[in-house]
Amino acid sequence: MIGDPAPLTVRREFPRPSAQQVAAFAGVPTGFVVDAQNGTGALDYRIKPLVAEGQFAAPAMTCNLAPRDSLPVMPAIHLAQPGDVLVVACQGFDGAAVVGDNVAMMARNKGIIAIVTDGLVRDVDGLLAVGLPIFSCGISPNSPYRSGPGDVGLRVAMGSVTIDPGDLLIGDRDGIVVVPRAEIDTVGAALEHVRAAEAQLDAKVKGGATSMDWVEDFLSSEQTRYVD
Repeated sequence: MIGDPAPLTVRREFPRPSAQQVAAFAGVPTGFVVDAQNGTGALDYRIKPLVAEGQFAAPAMTCNLAPRDSLPVMPAIHLAQPGDVLVVACQGFDGAAVVGDNVAMMARNKGIIAIVTDGLVRDVDGLLAVGLPIFSCGISPNSPYRSGPGDVGLRVAMGSVTIDPGDLLIGDRDGIVVVPRAEIDTVGAALEHVRAAEAQLDAKVKGGATSMDWVEDFLSSEQTRYVD
């Protein structure tokens, strides 16, 4: 006969990116980061900032929730380090909020710089007063319970994207992008090429360009069939 599972499973220690690695992504548009990862890494489009001023780059402190439960959230805040982003995964449950204003305030007091969830939040006026970048799928005044099971500091999934504790998250008005910790330096190096290409294209567009360089050649090639 097996016993009942523990309501909470916790991993307290995990590697985080260095301050220099995090700083290299500060202010970088999420679109640039996606391009540096071959067009991948963005979380579900429904996870959007509560307010427009939501830009950040930070390592993930993860927690995973059962439906309509919030037990792991406060332990995750307690164990987080200043500069972390709190990642609250609930498999998109939309029956109740998982974070409210008092929880967000305690997260800010701990030094957490952003909150990301694939669930809902509540107490919007209070959340706005807290001032943290908060990304969620929506808003509901419904309250969660606190009974578990859940975990802290382990891998979570948000849609098709997995997030390990210590992975780097970058957020702005367009959404959230995940950079696996082991790939931060590789993606950072690729960013230099993305920046250069974007700067070149931006200059062309501002100079009056109306098309990409490849379009005319493509239209003149055998890959295009005309019907008129």
